[in-house]
Amino acid sequence: MADKTVDGGPWMGCAVMFLQSLCPGVDLLSLYKDQQGKFIVFKVIKLTLIDSAGGLGGYEILKVHDADPFLGVEVKFVDVAACRQFLESYSSGAVHQSLSQHACRLLALPQEFTVEAQLKASTHILDLCLDELDLCLQHIHLSQPERLRDEEIDQLEEKLQNQALGPSPQPTTITQEESPLPGNCFKFQNRVFEDRMLTGADVQSFSNGVGRQWKHVGRALGKSCRALKGPAIDNLAYEYEREGLYEQAYQLLSRFIQAEGRAAKLSRLVKALEDCKLTSLAENILDVQLPE
Repeated sequence: MADKTVDGGPWMGCAVMFLQSLCPGVDLLSLYKDQQGKFIVFKVIKLTLIDSAGGLGGYEILKVHDADPFLGVEVKFVDVAACRQFLESYSSGAVHQSLSQHACRLLALPQEFTVEAQLKASTHILDLCLDELDLCLQHIHLSQPERLRDEEIDQLEEKLQNQALGPSPQPTTITQEESPLPGNCFKFQNRVFEDRMLTGADVQSFSNGVGRQWKHVGRALGKSCRALKGPAIDNLAYEYEREGLYEQAYQLLSRFIQAEGRAAKLSRLVKALEDCKLTSLAENILDVQLPE
């Protein structure tokens, strides 16, 4: 089994994620080589791992290296559950979405950030077998880390921890950044909300309130959900035209939940609503009480 070692010791494995920006003028490798950009890029990567692996535990970044034109991120997993959750997030597109969101915010990008990613364990390209998560786990487990964590990563981790604890005597552009959110939380209108899977009540609230804008929200969700790409939105509109807007919206979110499983999180719906300027509907779903 993938969660047992030969000697009966704790589970451990290693994977490398290769990242390349697809946005003109944004080069992750060049940014990481810049002294100030290095910390910001590292923070984007760290926050993405927190989101996708379910928190701060179960893994550590060993090295971030030049794999021109990619930026290579070597990660050691010491918890099979965290590794599995990361693989599920990567397979569903949630890792790509998290990278995009954090990069847009921390790099202050005027446009949406898109990234090409490849995941490898030793010589195995895991992108080719993501539908077999147990096989991916075996490849990662057999790819044991060959090095200790880089001293540079130690320094970046310490800097990130100091920033999370409070103001530190760093350059203004760094100290004004926000502290990392816990992996099970997200921010909306400067307030922190606990993330969770979408519920039937969420689906009903969305379907009642979104109206004709359901297609726009569907396309926003489709940026990270394969089941809503291509003609899927128009097919839903045609298939449920007679049932009306409520049913079309209801089927849209139901399909998203069915396709994404545990990755169908509240934060992803709220982000899609924000992208479509539907903040009042997001407030309603979150039950936000606004001051008079």
